[in-house]
Amino acid sequence: MTLADHCARLRALHVPGDPLVLPNAWDVASARAVVAAGFPVVATTSSGVAQALGYEDEENGPPEEMLAVGARIARAVDVPVTVDAEAGYGMGPGDLVEALSGAGAAGCNLEDSDHAAGRITEINTQAERLAAIRAAADDRGFGLVINARVDVFLRDRERPQMELVDEAASRARAYLEAGADCVYPIFLGQRDAIAAFVDATRGPVNILGLPTAPSRDELAGLGVARISYGSLLHSQTMEHLATLLVEIPR
Repeated sequence: MTLADHCARLRALHVPGDPLVLPNAWDVASARAVVAAGFPVVATTSSGVAQALGYEDEENGPPEEMLAVGARIARAVDVPVTVDAEAGYGMGPGDLVEALSGAGAAGCNLEDSDHAAGRITEINTQAERLAAIRAAADDRGFGLVINARVDVFLRDRERPQMELVDEAASRARAYLEAGADCVYPIFLGQRDAIAAFVDATRGPVNILGLPTAPSRDELAGLGVARISYGSLLHSQTMEHLATLLVEIPR
């Protein structure tokens, strides 16, 4: 399949009520395991990739190294690959789109956190950036599937989630109008708040598969279109490795 085919396939799999499930990978071996298990798409986790390369998350890894992992995965598997591009690494829209296309990525995550400033990007600024990225992709005939992360619930984890739904949904609608294909309110995990967000957003929604989140069937019933696991599998794998290492005689 061509990259255009992969983009079309990835976009088509975002069906509210029948969510695309993405156990996130961090290298070729984990990506191949995802495909072997029968999942139709590979998504990367920036946290897992950064740690595997010896860096911390939140854009502390050099973009060329981070994106090179996505490129190696895309060459190694025969399914669409969507890359966690964090906040875009400070790259201009055209440069970012060119890098993603060159890596063979059918999609990407783009978050609205400004890591350098330590805050969430102003809503209109982020919407304008997403619109510019969409336009740059369209100019190249590149059907990039953009998953726009909404970091409101990540920022205020101690506040009741229902109190944050209006702000998060306003951002989500602006990002969808700007050309995003899906919105990702990371750390939104309470059933009633998810239902309210999905209803207010009126577009494809990605939910993080936290252990405390509703089940896949429950999320489907709420109209969720995508469930991803972020850094959870990488963290659990490293914990299991630590256990195995402890058991080896010294």
